[in-house]
Amino acid sequence: MKTGIIGLPQVGKTSLFRILTKASLSSQQFANPREAHIGVVKVPDDRLDRLAALFNPKKLAHASIEYVDVGAMSQEALKDGSYMAHLRNVDALAHVVRAFDDPSIAHVGDGSIDPLRDIKNVDFDLIVSDLGQTEKRIERLEKDLKKARTSEIEREFELIKRAKAHLETEKPLREMEMTTDEKKLIRGFMFLSEKPILYVLNISESTHLGQDLEGAVAKYKLEEVASRPNAGATAICGKVEAELSEMSDADAADFLSSYGLTESGLARLVRTSYKLLGLMSFFTVGEDECRAWTIPINTRAAAAAGAIHSDLEKHFIRAETIAWDVLLEAGSEANARAKGILRLEGKDYIAKDGDVMHIRHSG
Repeated sequence: MKTGIIGLPQVGKTSLFRILTKASLSSQQFANPREAHIGVVKVPDDRLDRLAALFNPKKLAHASIEYVDVGAMSQEALKDGSYMAHLRNVDALAHVVRAFDDPSIAHVGDGSIDPLRDIKNVDFDLIVSDLGQTEKRIERLEKDLKKARTSEIEREFELIKRAKAHLETEKPLREMEMTTDEKKLIRGFMFLSEKPILYVLNISESTHLGQDLEGAVAKYKLEEVASRPNAGATAICGKVEAELSEMSDADAADFLSSYGLTESGLARLVRTSYKLLGLMSFFTVGEDECRAWTIPINTRAAAAAGAIHSDLEKHFIRAETIAWDVLLEAGSEANARAKGILRLEGKDYIAKDGDVMHIRHSG
C-alpha cells in the first residue's frame, strides 16, 4: 500500500514523513522542494506482537505501508511531470493540514490558521488538475469516435464526460458514484481527486493533548468533509511525535500516559488509513515466522491465501482458522485443536480481521 503525503508549505508534512519512516534526510535532499522522499513504515499491531510472544518465532514480520513525501502542493507543482508521476502512483493521500500556532513559521495565504480553508484549496487544485486531464481525453475520444465507433470507446467517452461534469461542480471524483466496471475503466488515468484521502490535522502541543487530539476534528469543523465518501480525518501533534520517535518503547509509553494517551498519533494514523482503504490483517504463525498479511475487508479465504503466494490460491483446499485472541487463550495450536476450536474453512469463507490461518493446499 502506497500513501502520498501532501500539503501546503510549512505544515509539518516532511517532518511527519521523517517521524513515520525514521528517515534521516540530509540538507542536500531538501535542495529540491519537489523531490519525492520514499520510506516504508511497519504497521504497529499489538495482536501480532502478543502472538509472537506465544510462539517466539525466528522472524517477526509486520505489515508495511510505503509513504511518499511529494513536496509542497501548488498549481506550479501540479504542472511538473516528475511531481505528478509520484503523486499519481499512490493508492491514497494523507493531506497534512496546519492547526498549530507558531509565529516563527509563516503560513501560506493570509496567515491565519484555518484547516477547512486549506483543505478546500488543496482539493480544488486536485480537481483542476483532473479537469484538465478529462478535457484532453474527451478531445482524443471525439477524434477516435469519428474514425471508428466501438462500444468500448463510447462507454469510455460517456464515463469521462460524466467525470468532467462532476468535477465542474467542484467535487472530487472520490465522491462520484461508479460501478466496479467503471472504476476499472477509469483506473488507468490515476485521477488525483479520485484517490481516498485522509486529512491529518497537525495540532499544537498542550498539557491536555489527549482531549485536544480527540476533539480536533470537531473543533476545526472537519466532520462534514471527513464523512464524505472515501475520506477520513485524524489528528497528530508533530512536536510530540518527534520526541516520541527518539525514545525507547518503555519511555514512550510513560511519555504518552503523561499526556493521557494510550497510543501514538502515528499508530492511530496508520489504523485510520487501513479503515479508510477498507483493509484488514490476518496472521500466519509458527516457530519460524509470525507474519501479518494485508487484505481488503470481505476477502474470501482462497484469495487471502493468494496474498501469501499465488500458488496457495491456485491449489487451495482448506484454511485452518482461529481468531487471534481465542488462540492466545488456548495457549497453543495443539490445545486449540484438542478443544475443537480450530475450524476448517472452505475457499468461500470470508476472512475476518485478526484471523490466524494455516492454509492447506495440494502441490
